[in-house]
Amino acid sequence: MARVARIERTGGPDVIGWADVELPPPGPGEVRIRNTAIGVNFIDTYHRSGLYPVELPAGLGLEAAGVVEAVGKGVTSFKPGDRVCTFGPVRGAYATERNLPADMLFPIPDDISDEVAAAALLKGCTAEFLADRCAKVEAGWTVLVHAAAGGVGLILVQWLKAIGAHVIGTVSTEEKAAQARAAGADEIVRYDHEDVAARVRALTGGAGVRVVFDGVGKSTWEASLGSVARRGLIVSYGNASGPVTGVNLAVLSQKGSIFVTRPTLFDYYSAADEASASAGVVRLWQMIRSGKVTVAIGRRYPLEQAAQAHRDLEARATSGSSILIP
Repeated sequence: MARVARIERTGGPDVIGWADVELPPPGPGEVRIRNTAIGVNFIDTYHRSGLYPVELPAGLGLEAAGVVEAVGKGVTSFKPGDRVCTFGPVRGAYATERNLPADMLFPIPDDISDEVAAAALLKGCTAEFLADRCAKVEAGWTVLVHAAAGGVGLILVQWLKAIGAHVIGTVSTEEKAAQARAAGADEIVRYDHEDVAARVRALTGGAGVRVVFDGVGKSTWEASLGSVARRGLIVSYGNASGPVTGVNLAVLSQKGSIFVTRPTLFDYYSAADEASASAGVVRLWQMIRSGKVTVAIGRRYPLEQAAQAHRDLEARATSGSSILIP
């Protein structure tokens, strides 16, 4: 029997329920995975809350690492005993076991642990596409990273520093400031008591930054607009504080012909472009292996404490990556 999370309705963390499910054998093209570590991500809270609509009842979670237990007909890329990981897009990672299409899995290298794979895959691939392929950051650029001590933030800061960028990070506590500095942030702005845009302008001699990476959303939108340089780019990739709505295009002109994009991971890691997706994952493993990116696991929770993990994440009480352990 597999122990799986289920939501019958959307809402707060308390809507997460649990059920014992008898899994069928993996079908053609499928693989049975026994999860050993499960990543917790903000997108999971969006599915749970209804911010991102899902068909109910629904499973939760996109990211996990585990071991292949069985393979279905036609699967030749994996065999029982292989260590694998996934970042979706099929939901249901909050489970002890599940069946998944083989083309949604990536092999885990021998020198990468299951916990690191589960903590890093979605967030690290997010950092890869944001920095390398979306913003196309170059050495010498000054960039701003909101929530620089978060799960994506800490990896993104390290990635940008490896490129050679000058990184300004925003955080809410001195503890998180220390973590962002340790990751390589050159300057820290405490958004809890500083005017972010004013401070960024002061740090850049009034010019602003070439790129803003904003995974927070609603509460940081004005600060992002005020921090970006003429003809700069705002990459709004998350909604931790709620979605950005009612964007006035005339304001983008007034702020200096600003570019804005709202990218998603799966448009950069499309199943139709498997070679590109695999290359991005390989690049992530290389960055970890080289020491240029270190994955910080801030908290580990037993699987059935997923609701508490969501509460802590939404309260911004976490730093680094959080994982569930079945």
